[in-house]
Amino acid sequence: MGKKILQILLAIVIVGCVWVIYDQISTPIKFESEMKQKKAAVIERIKDIRSAERAYKLKYQRFTDDFDSLAHFILNDSLEMERKLVDEDDSVALAQLKKSGRRNVEKFNVAVIDTVFAPRKLTAEQVRELRFIPGTDNKSQFLLEAGTVNAGNVTVPVVECRAPYKMFLDTTIYRQEIINLIDDDTNNFNRYPGVKFGSMEAANNEAGNWED
Repeated sequence: MGKKILQILLAIVIVGCVWVIYDQISTPIKFESEMKQKKAAVIERIKDIRSAERAYKLKYQRFTDDFDSLAHFILNDSLEMERKLVDEDDSVALAQLKKSGRRNVEKFNVAVIDTVFAPRKLTAEQVRELRFIPGTDNKSQFLLEAGTVNAGNVTVPVVECRAPYKMFLDTTIYRQEIINLIDDDTNNFNRYPGVKFGSMEAANNEAGNWED
């Protein structure tokens, strides 16, 4: 009986060791897969925020750090666009246009929501949800800042939008993996530990750190 109990205990220990080894191997693989999936969703949404901010700056010569203002702009505002009246290769039409004293340019207004995300068109609900980091059940918002910096003798508008890893990755299940990821990005690659575009320190054309 003692020998049988010993065999059972040994089997339990073996199973436990196998599980520990499996968990040590599978957890980083699961984390990498989940991290890539969640990061991709965050990048897609932050790209939309960047498109909206660029359109906002096109009209108002500055960026905004307020998501309510950004949503209102997208849903209610318009942008002035230009188009050619006649083909530049049509010499007859160009001559007639010149004779009439008109320029070969026509200005027109287009609703922001009809152009800023083209060829896609977001619904009003999707626009209002732009502020929320995907995968957080609309509980965590992107960190958004806007202001100006001096570049030589010129004052330049700047904007920065961020989503730290800790705000969209599971810090309970993957605590150590996230600690390692943040440490790697911060100390080895000298980059922001998360997803971001723009900078409050210098004008960088609203570059995204996923584009490095």
